[in-house]
Amino acid sequence: MTLGIEVHNLTLNYGSFTAIDGLSFRLDGGGIYGLLGRNGSGKSTLMSVLAGFRKATAGDIRIGGEPVFENGKITSQVCLIREGGDTVENDEKIEEALKFAGIMRPNWDDDYAAHLLDRFELSPEKKLGALSRGQRSALAVTLGLGSRAPVTMFDESYLGMDAPSRYAFYEELLKDYIEHPRTIIISTHLIEEVSSMFEALVIIDKGRLLLQDDAENLRSHGATITGHSDLVEPLVFDLRVLSEKRLGSTRSVVVYGALDDAHRRRAAEAGLEVEPLPLQDLFVHLTTSTEESHDDVR
Repeated sequence: MTLGIEVHNLTLNYGSFTAIDGLSFRLDGGGIYGLLGRNGSGKSTLMSVLAGFRKATAGDIRIGGEPVFENGKITSQVCLIREGGDTVENDEKIEEALKFAGIMRPNWDDDYAAHLLDRFELSPEKKLGALSRGQRSALAVTLGLGSRAPVTMFDESYLGMDAPSRYAFYEELLKDYIEHPRTIIISTHLIEEVSSMFEALVIIDKGRLLLQDDAENLRSHGATITGHSDLVEPLVFDLRVLSEKRLGSTRSVVVYGALDDAHRRRAAEAGLEVEPLPLQDLFVHLTTSTEESHDDVR
């Protein structure tokens, strides 16, 4: 089963502070999506609302066409995994955490969870209080993948894992997604590590939607153009300039826009260098305000 997500004019206030501010977007059912934003942008709050943990102040959220908050039919199909895994008490064993997950998650797969414990070298007899941060993160992703929930969200849940363990997680996630399609949302700061898996990205900033687009489209739209200032300006006048640097007559400009074949041909004819912009660099430029940067953004 795959479930789509529709968010319309979502607002969530904490007293006088607005964590989510009129946010709207749609994700089709079945896909691996990236949720990006700087610290404090509202990512965790958004995921909590999607999971039904918090009630929106205003707006509408629907998963599979149905409202989420206090709707057990839907919330049982949504799994939100945070770094600690939100497991049972510290004096309980890993096996108890898995049993609890099996009760709560109708699509839970015991055999797959056991496989993941072996993959991450976790003993089911070990108590939660004795786990390192990395082991807790490994348990968290085990609970998320093992849930096989139609909507599964990972909120920086693997940050405590070392690089080999993280890559094992990415491998397991992609393999199991192919075998059991569902809607997966990953909130991360490690963009370059996981960007190849994303079908599309939602970028939020200060609780608002900054950008939503297919990952491949985003990759093709970001570039750095470098060369003589007089030659760069005519090429980028119809593109969004995110930042620029000057050194004498040389100008280096980071742009976002439809850099088509005509742009590239003109750049080559002018002897300008055009380099693709990694998604992580594009994210940094998009979410850096003019107040925080001396770059001329327009």
